Amino acid sequence: MIIEDAAFEPNNQKSIVKPYALTHGTMECHDLKQTRRFLEEFLGMECVRHAPPGMVMRCGMKFHIVCLEVGDEVRPCTIANHWGLDVRTKEEVDQAHVKLTELKDYYGIKTIMPVEMQHGVYSFYFEDMNSAWWEIEYYDGFLHDDFFDFGDRYTDTVLETDIKQ
Repeated sequence: MIIEDAAFEPNNQKSIVKPYALTHGTMECHDLKQTRRFLEEFLGMECVRHAPPGMVMRCGMKFHIVCLEVGDEVRPCTIANHWGLDVRTKEEVDQAHVKLTELKDYYGIKTIMPVEMQHGVYSFYFEDMNSAWWEIEYYDGFLHDDFFDFGDRYTDTVLETDIKQ
């Protein structure tokens, strides 16, 4: 299936930089071999080793993540700094949660949160062996484009009730 690039043209006429795509992000890992096994076997990522200390991974589309082996210098992330993976059904979220719980020790998973409805999606979070957080979710929409279709729902004013204690 060929998708016209025009369907994905960014709305950036008012910006100084005019990128055509958000292409990559970066994460750290302790061990590339262990991390690659988890990314390919469990998360279904396509991985390619592109440098002695690094590889790139992707799951379709034009965006990829660069993973760099830094050994004990990995800086832990928080749950607020996570990578999201969408699946096609709620049942797939549940199945992923069950399988991850079964394979937690095999893959060195540190934390698995419960499955729940949150922020409009059915999902769960987990922390991998590198202290990177992931969210496996089912969203009843198309690639989250409707976030942008809705436009701003809130003003830039921060209310005291918006601040989590």
